Formats: sequence, C-alpha cells, structure tokens
Amino acid sequence: MYSDNGSSCLHRNHSHVLVYMYSGELEIKEHEKVTGLHKGDCAFIRKDFSVQLTKQAYKGEQFKAIFLMFTDKFLRSFYNRLNKESLPQDARRSKVSLYRLPSNRPDIVSLFESMTPYFNSGIQPTDELLELKMTEGLYILLNTDKNLYASLFDFADPWKIDIMSFMEQNYTNDLSLEEMANYTGRSLATFKRDFSKVCDLSPQKWVIRRRLEAAHALILSGTQKVTDICYNVGFKNLSHFSKAYKGLYGCSPAHSI
Repeated sequence: MYSDNGSSCLHRNHSHVLVYMYSGELEIKEHEKVTGLHKGDCAFIRKDFSVQLTKQAYKGEQFKAIFLMFTDKFLRSFYNRLNKESLPQDARRSKVSLYRLPSNRPDIVSLFESMTPYFNSGIQPTDELLELKMTEGLYILLNTDKNLYASLFDFADPWKIDIMSFMEQNYTNDLSLEEMANYTGRSLATFKRDFSKVCDLSPQKWVIRRRLEAAHALILSGTQKVTDICYNVGFKNLSHFSKAYKGLYGCSPAHSI
C-alpha cells in the first residue's frame, strides 16, 4: 500500500494485521494512546473497533508499507491444519491491540524485503504466492509470543472472546450484528447462538437497553444536557431516544431530571 501525496487516510482496524513500514508514517490510536510507526518498523495490530489507523507522509517521504491482513477464512483454515495437542492452552490475549516486533529479525527482513519488488514493477503477486507470504507472516507471529495464539485464533476455545465483556466495552459504538460477530471471533450464526446462552434479549435489544441505562444514570447525575447524553451513549436520533427512554422508564428524558 502506498500514497503518492501527503494526505492522510483514517480507518478502523477490521482484521488482524502484520505491517512493515518502508517509508512514511502509520499513526495508531488505541483508546487514548497514540503510537507512530516509521521506516523499518514492524508490528502486529489486532482487529479492534477502538483502534484507528492513519496513513500519512513523514519527513518528505510518501507513505509506503506492506499489510498482511489475516482474514477469518484464512485463519480458520490455518488453525484447522495445526496439531491441537501442541497448542499453548495457557496463552492469554493481551489487553493492548498493538504489538511491536523487532524489525531487524532475519525472518521479518526476509519476508518483507522479498515483497519489495512488487511496489514498482506493476505486477500483482499471484494468489498462491500471497498465501505463502501470509503463512510465513503467521509463523513469524506465533514464534514471537505464544500469547498471540489467543489473539489470532480468537474464534477457538479456550481463547474465544467473552461476548458480554465485548458488548460492555462497545455498546456506544455503531456496530452492525455482523461486525459484533467478527470482532468477537465468531460467525454470525455462532454469535447469535452464544449470545442467547448469556442473555434473554437479542443483541440489538440488549444494546438499546444498555444505552438507555447509561443515559438514565447520566440524566440523574445532572452533569450533561439531554441532547448530549443521547449522542454520547450511542443514539443517532433524539426522537428515537426519547421514545425508547419513555418506553422503559415511563417518562421523557427531560422529566427525569
């Protein structure tokens, strides 16, 4: 991936990524922490809705980097070929979503330098070659830290992400049902089934109920305006918020003050 101008590009991180920087800057915002990756840096970035990536020029050099994006399909296929008896059962997912790797490691240098010629050749690597490079990148991660098993294969027990913990951390975010499933390492059908095991409400109704509960607590505290509260807890429409609030608490938000 490269940019021919000095403009920046912001997006969310929807897939597990191994990135190697050739030039420019990749700014990674993880909650309130901001990290910059520059020439020669290599890092693993876990899929995480709260992580924002900004690609931009740096010190007069264009942004140029290689991203190995590990899709759910690829990871499931790789996992199915692993010897399950050799998996580290004590692996634990890190609380941080950014893992910086030593960029001078021979295996890392070998992987990414072998892909450099594709930047300027105008030739697209074949699907077979890309799969080999993806596999090579995955082994680099697994040989770096056993706890990365828990991040990469978050769809498998015992590493499956706890649904309610994820929902509590993200109920104010505008996520579709498909995105909720993806970020918790599940297919849509598995997500719905697992959610039904821990809650009588559907995921969408749980999100609305949780937003209303958060709004109610803020209204009673008197620290914010009702309009601000509406948007801060995740609602996009004030009239929808007022109607839903009255349906749960029997009065409008304004009359709760």
